[in-house]
Amino acid sequence: MWQTIGHEWAVVLLQRTLDAGRVAHAYLFTGLANVGKSHLAREMAAALNCMGDAPPCGSCRACVKTAQGTHPDLFLVGPGNGSIKIDQIRDLQRQLALSPYEGRQRVAIIADFQTATVEAANALLKTLEEPPPRVVLLLTATEASLLLPTIVSRCQVVPLRGLPCQQIERALIDRWHERPDLARLLSKLSGGRIGWAITATSDPSVLAQRQRRIEELQSLLRQGRTARIQAAGRLGRRAELASVIRLWQTWWRDIVLICSGCGELVANIDHLDALHKQAGQCDLTNAEAATRATEAALVQIDQNVNARLVLEVLLLSWKRIKLI
Repeated sequence: MWQTIGHEWAVVLLQRTLDAGRVAHAYLFTGLANVGKSHLAREMAAALNCMGDAPPCGSCRACVKTAQGTHPDLFLVGPGNGSIKIDQIRDLQRQLALSPYEGRQRVAIIADFQTATVEAANALLKTLEEPPPRVVLLLTATEASLLLPTIVSRCQVVPLRGLPCQQIERALIDRWHERPDLARLLSKLSGGRIGWAITATSDPSVLAQRQRRIEELQSLLRQGRTARIQAAGRLGRRAELASVIRLWQTWWRDIVLICSGCGELVANIDHLDALHKQAGQCDLTNAEAATRATEAALVQIDQNVNARLVLEVLLLSWKRIKLI
């Protein structure tokens, strides 16, 4: 039985291919980080070698080993030091050239393939063009457009969208026995990413870190030009800068919603007072401009533009707030 939360259409699609015996040699799962791509790929891998009557049964030897990552015919590849290297792909190709050891298929899950070097992508393309028998490749990426078109064209693409807040909230309450108030908050903050919400239920540091970042943002909004330029230098050295900017993005989006009279859609529901106070000093035009500037900064960071310069431009574009 599939345990994937949401993405019902994708589960139906995969189940039908299994039932019909028409499994593609390669699948590409796309979507936001933590939206459920890797979990769905792992369940598909289990189903391919499941020994039960209704794969993936979740309880047979193959399913248990796949869930634990110890199945001898399952190969996991992910970014090492930020990217997937050609040596990783070549090693994988050597493994896939062998016959299955225990299961029906040799299955490779290659996570975050958008990080692959050009050499690694070209190496995998050869495998996709001439796939070995009894081999299935399961790739994940944030966007298909970040991959070589020739790779995308040789995969069955399964685009996953964010889940509704209500579905995430209900799953946290029913499966993880989370308090209703915290489940509601996490569902709002998740942005449709069920994986993020699940992690936050078991790791208190997730919300603690978010709180520190919000306090830092509020401090920045009170500061003048000199202090903001100095802050850009400090923040630009952070490894987690992209996630910080994404938090800023949600904050400004909430300001836009409040200024537009749509406060019921706010994500940061545990900071409503601060949001309303800021909205009172920032009209809709300024809030929308700040949102667009933050979105542009996030794109530039993803494109490896100089982080300090991006932050200087961004922070100086924000209107100074006197009281929050």
